Amino acid sequence: MSRSLIYRNRALCFILILFCSPQRFASRNLPEEVESTAKATQVIQVSNNTWHDFSRLVDVQVGSHVSGVSELKRYLHRFGYVNDDGGDHESSGSFSDVFDGRLESAISLYQENLGLPVTGRLDTSTVNLMSLPRCGVSDTHMIVNDEGIYTTAHYTYFNGKPKWNRDTLTYAISKTHKLDYLTSEDVKTVFRRAFSQWASVIPVSFEEIDDFTAADLKIGFYTGDHGDGLPFDGVLGTLAHAFAPGNGRLHLDASETWVVADDFKGSSDVAVDLESVATHEIGHLLGLGHSSQESAVMYPSLRPRTKKVDLTVDDVAGVLKLYGPNPKLRLDSLTQSEDSIRNSTVSLRFWSGNLIGYVLLVVVFILLR
Repeated sequence: MSRSLIYRNRALCFILILFCSPQRFASRNLPEEVESTAKATQVIQVSNNTWHDFSRLVDVQVGSHVSGVSELKRYLHRFGYVNDDGGDHESSGSFSDVFDGRLESAISLYQENLGLPVTGRLDTSTVNLMSLPRCGVSDTHMIVNDEGIYTTAHYTYFNGKPKWNRDTLTYAISKTHKLDYLTSEDVKTVFRRAFSQWASVIPVSFEEIDDFTAADLKIGFYTGDHGDGLPFDGVLGTLAHAFAPGNGRLHLDASETWVVADDFKGSSDVAVDLESVATHEIGHLLGLGHSSQESAVMYPSLRPRTKKVDLTVDDVAGVLKLYGPNPKLRLDSLTQSEDSIRNSTVSLRFWSGNLIGYVLLVVVFILLR
């Protein structure tokens, strides 16, 4: 690799990481009170049979004994926030309905990990977020990204920061664990697009093959307990899960109503966009954990009838620290959205229109000389 290309790649990584700091765009952030109020007024129109309706628990106080708190504890246990060994289990393995100090701490950690104001209380925004369908990968078995250097980036990694040490990964889609209402070509097309999103920013290519057993990455649709320790739970519960590098499995809940169209016209109220979930789970396959940035692809929750497939600066910065940049990665290769500006994941294309962007471009020019 030429010296100029090395400098270019280093500069690109530096800028991406630098731009994950919300303080650098404080003037473009909504005031905290406004943002919090906006989230608190969101109304969840759908629910699932697994997590029930947590709305009746809003503003429950520590020390209260309220029916439904045990369901909340099971939810938080499922995603790593409540441990098995806290003495709260009865002999049957169930949780109590007491809102105790351990639950308050678990709620605080949940709020921190998902980018909510940390209160330890079951406010409306927290309960609403808990009611959304989401990825089945735990939020808390991750490590922070900063490696001892102060940063306000939001991406995380699996423990040990595993990654693939090769530049080509093969993948296959199961011919037996599939959906009857989507053609194999529709599913393949979705995954080709999803893999291409990640391949465009890192020096890793993805090759589709027919041999499911031989593939590095194995994709399929499953229901209920399918033998990997992470059973699916029906409509609008956990949508999918994927495992860290070295494992390569990506499983989607066949009970969901998956759609592959560009819009949701005529689709069910519980329709879930397959490409959005595929793009998120591929991030896990590459070694990324969940992000606390709501606009990021790696944020764990996804509303029904929502499409989120464009990588943000936070997603790209996280994966670049694992694999380095694709030599063809361009500064204008990320898309800009209203959510990106509001949540401080400002697109690279926006840089040329603001003062800080000019300064950083000058830095790049100096480093590339």
